[in-house]
Amino acid sequence: MTKSKIYTDFESFYPMLEIWKGSNNTIVFTNGCFDIIHNGHVDSLQKSAAFGTKLIVGLNSDKSVKILKGEKRPVLNEQARAELLAAFECVDAVILFNEETPAAIIAKIVPDVLVKGAQYEIHEIAGHDTVLDNGGTVETLELVDGISTSELINRIKNL
Repeated sequence: MTKSKIYTDFESFYPMLEIWKGSNNTIVFTNGCFDIIHNGHVDSLQKSAAFGTKLIVGLNSDKSVKILKGEKRPVLNEQARAELLAAFECVDAVILFNEETPAAIIAKIVPDVLVKGAQYEIHEIAGHDTVLDNGGTVETLELVDGISTSELINRIKNL
């Protein structure tokens, strides 16, 4: 079942998106690398899902993670990360993207709600202009204190 939620490109996802939009769902989009799933990810995914009826998670591909985090990342490959995300009940679709930001995929999806962490100002969030120009909203979430993937990796290295 989880594999049916995973899309490797927009073209394969488009028919499902059309069904959802035709059924008056509120489409929510969030994104990230999700390299090692932790309680901060769980919190943000559940809170993101609460903004609508369908949650799409844009997942940075392995290529994209390397651009953002360096050659030693990701720890888990894109297929493993996609399967973990798709296993969450609150996640309706996982779509991979190769670019540094999800701006291009957001422009194709045009979600009703775009969600990112509150460490970003709205004008810094990739795709904010697309969402706002089409009558949607951009929401920010406070992150769970004391948890990050990079911090976890460093703690593991120091064991």
